[in-house]
Amino acid sequence: MLVSVAMREVRRNLWIAWMETLDGMGYVTAGVLPAALALIHDLLLVVILLELFRTIINFLKTYVITLEPFLYIGIIASTRRILTTGAASAYSENLTHDQFQRYLQDVGLNVLVIVTLVFAVYLARRRPPSDAAQLG
Repeated sequence: MLVSVAMREVRRNLWIAWMETLDGMGYVTAGVLPAALALIHDLLLVVILLELFRTIINFLKTYVITLEPFLYIGIIASTRRILTTGAASAYSENLTHDQFQRYLQDVGLNVLVIVTLVFAVYLARRRPPSDAAQLG
């Protein structure tokens, strides 16, 4: 009987220690999350700029403007917008019902833009190469 009580107490202490660890990790995550979102936001901006730069270089080499890089830029920009509005609304102290509804509409519209642009990338890849691309 005494062994059974001691085993329950050990299990209880392990659960408490595990829960305290999770609690501490939650506080660390809450502090790190805004910084991580800001980093992702800035990295996506860099990716957009690099994609534009690569498109310009490709045009200067081939004198052909391709559609796909602009579609990628639109996808990245919409993703960036979703992250930005999500972070702003998550850390807003006084989020009203109307603001939340506008946030949902904004996210929904950006998701629709992303799906449309991904479909456009699919269509652009399925089309046969143009004469200008075959000459280059």
